Amino acid sequence: MKIADIAKLAGVSSATVSRVFSHHPNIREEVRDKVMKIAKKHGYHPRVSQKQRNVVIILPEDEIYPIRNCLEMVMMALTLKLPEHGFRIEVLPQNNLDRLDNLQFCGGVAIGADPEQFRTWSARFTPPLVLVDRDVPKGSSGIYSVRSDEAQGMELAISHLHERGCRKIGCIIYGALGSGNADERHKAVVAALKRHGCPVNEGIIQICKDDEYIETIGKMLKQGIDALFCPGGNAGIVTAYALSLFNKQVPQDISLVTSEHKLFSRYATPPHTAISQDHKALAEIVCNILEQNLEGSTPEKQQILPYKMICRDSVRHI
Repeated sequence: MKIADIAKLAGVSSATVSRVFSHHPNIREEVRDKVMKIAKKHGYHPRVSQKQRNVVIILPEDEIYPIRNCLEMVMMALTLKLPEHGFRIEVLPQNNLDRLDNLQFCGGVAIGADPEQFRTWSARFTPPLVLVDRDVPKGSSGIYSVRSDEAQGMELAISHLHERGCRKIGCIIYGALGSGNADERHKAVVAALKRHGCPVNEGIIQICKDDEYIETIGKMLKQGIDALFCPGGNAGIVTAYALSLFNKQVPQDISLVTSEHKLFSRYATPPHTAISQDHKALAEIVCNILEQNLEGSTPEKQQILPYKMICRDSVRHI
C-alpha cells in the first residue's frame, strides 16, 4: 500500500496523508484519526527518516521494587547518552503505548519490561525497540536486547565471598519465580555455590519480596550463615536494616555483598561491597543500535555486558 492508496480511502489528498505522518500541527484531529486507522488496518508503516531523532523511553506503569532503582540508574545514563547522539527523549508508561500511534519516533527503549508484552511490536510500529536487561521474545522481529551477564555477576559475588573465607553463604534474590531475572539469578547462584563447594539448600537460597526479607534473614541466621549475597535494587538497604534488628554487625558477624545502589551503597555503615552494571555502556549500546537502524545496517540482536565488583568494607577476611 502507498500513501496515494491511503489518501483515496480516507478521501483526502496525498499531501494531507504525508502531513499526518509527519505530525503537522495544522491537521484536524478527525482527519488524523481517520488516516491513522486506515494505515493501521492495512499494516502501513511510514518510513523512518534519518532526520527523525525522537526516542521513546517506555517505563513500567507501576512503581515496582526493586526495578525502580535499576530504572533510575539506566534512565540517568540514557538521559546523558541519547542527547550526545543527537536524540530527543519522550517518556511513556508501558500501559499507554497507544499514544505511539500518534507520535513520530525513530526507536523505543523499554526498561524492566516483560518482553512478552512486546512480541508483536513490529506489527504495530516500524522503528526498532531495544529492551534493557531483558531478552528478545522468541519469534519476534524489530526488537533488540542489551543486558548484563547475570550468570557472570552471580559468580563474581560468590567467588569474592569465598575468596574472603566465607563458607556458608546465604542468598536472597528479589522477585518471584518466572518473573524478571529471578530464575536466571537463582540458577547461577546455585551453580556458583556448587563450584566452590559451598552448601546449597532451599533454606539459605531464597527468592522473595522485600516484605519477606526480615523473616527470611532471621531463618538463615539460625542456620549459621557467615555471609549474605542480596542481588536486586534496594536489597542492600533492607538487608542492612534486617541485620541490625538481629543485632548482627557487618562485616564482623556477617559479610555482605549487594547490588550497587548509587545513593546508598557507598554511604552505608560500613560501605557495601557490591556488584554493579555498567549503565553508561548499556546506554551507549542502545544509542548505537538506534543509529545503525537509521543508517540501514543490522545491529546484533542481543548484546551482553559483564558486571563489575566494587570492593568496600562489608566483607571481612576470615
